[in-house]
Amino acid sequence: MTRRNALLRTHGLVKEFRGFRAVSGVDLSVAEGTVHALVGPNGAGKTTLFNLLTGFLAPTSGRMELDGRDVTGFPPERIARLGVARSFQVTSLFPQMTAREHLELALQAGTGGGRRLWVSDKRMRAFTGRALELLDEVGLGRLAERAAGSLPYGQKRSLELALSLALDPRLLLLDEPTAGMGLEDVERTVALIGRIREGRTVVMVEHNMSVVGSLADTVTVLQRGEVLAEGPYAQVKADPQVIEAYLGAEVA
Repeated sequence: MTRRNALLRTHGLVKEFRGFRAVSGVDLSVAEGTVHALVGPNGAGKTTLFNLLTGFLAPTSGRMELDGRDVTGFPPERIARLGVARSFQVTSLFPQMTAREHLELALQAGTGGGRRLWVSDKRMRAFTGRALELLDEVGLGRLAERAAGSLPYGQKRSLELALSLALDPRLLLLDEPTAGMGLEDVERTVALIGRIREGRTVVMVEHNMSVVGSLADTVTVLQRGEVLAEGPYAQVKADPQVIEAYLGAEVA
């Protein structure tokens, strides 16, 4: 098996809030071209670690590297310019804008022009072709002219994935990509992530362990802000410490 280079690394990452240590000395190595899942019981520090990785929080101490470059404390927009895109657990779309218009706006912003809603129709049409390609990629091609507010929840999440892909990221960070979905939407989203991972590195926070088992090459289990276990899903699932942390409920 070919050993992959680490695209993202953390060294002794710590985040404290008024004396409470939410992330405690985390060493993480995310291999390029893989799907890496962060899991753990409620309060394990997953969200805090995810926010550190995406620049939404600055660490109290420790270091973070992206492709060998020290990016510790970089703000989100600076990390984004290095080829990192993030999806959010809560959808944040413009209800009246069509799916196509969302993608055109995201593609226009990616050129350095900023997220300006007053860009001329003529200029926006330059992005229409790529916008439609991205919508096709996430299974929304036939819904390009539908207002985002009228889309079912699962399709809104797919649209947000398309918006992340508009940045053409090397590293895609997904925050609970199947949260709130029914079984059919979960299966569709797993298939979608399986397609879009090609040529990319994905880090995801996910509660649904069947989703983790379907997608992740490596699983890092957190408990009380520390790494409890790490490895392939089958290995982690059988780890007695992990079973105890989950009380046997989700990994049995």
